[in-house]
Amino acid sequence: MSNESIEIACPHCLAVNRVPAARLTQQPQCGRCGKPLFDAHPVALTDANYSTLVGRTQLPVVVDCWAAWCGPCRNFAPVFEQAAAQFEPQARFAKLDTEANQATAAMLGIRSIPTLIVFRGGRELTRMSGAMSLPQFGQWLHQQGVLA
Repeated sequence: MSNESIEIACPHCLAVNRVPAARLTQQPQCGRCGKPLFDAHPVALTDANYSTLVGRTQLPVVVDCWAAWCGPCRNFAPVFEQAAAQFEPQARFAKLDTEANQATAAMLGIRSIPTLIVFRGGRELTRMSGAMSLPQFGQWLHQQGVLA
C-alpha cells in the first residue's frame, strides 16, 4: 500500500480521522475518543449520523437498508454481520433501519428491502435489492470493486 492517508469517520464520536492506508489492518483507533474505528460489526446508520459516516469516509461504505418486520432482511442480517467481520477494513459496513430512519430512507429512494447500496466518498456507486448468501455477497462486492 502507498503512504496515502484515508479519511474515516469514527462510528462512535463521528470525528473524521486520517489513517495511513498501510495502517488500516492494524486496528486504528479514533484520535478523539480512542475507540476502534473498526470492530468487525456493522455500524448503525441513523438520520443524524448518515451524512458523516457515509460522506466523510473515503473507504467504500456498504449499506444494508432493512426493517425488523422483513423476513428476508432478518435472514440476511447474519450474512451482513459475517461480511463485516471478514472484509473490514477494506470497506465500512453499515445498517440503516428504514422504519426508524425514514428521512434517510426516503432520501435514498428505498422502495424494497433489503436493499444494499455501495457508496464511495458519499456518492452512490451501485445498489441491489434482495438477500444472498455470504459467498454470493462476497462475489457481488468483488464485482463492484469494493474488495480487492
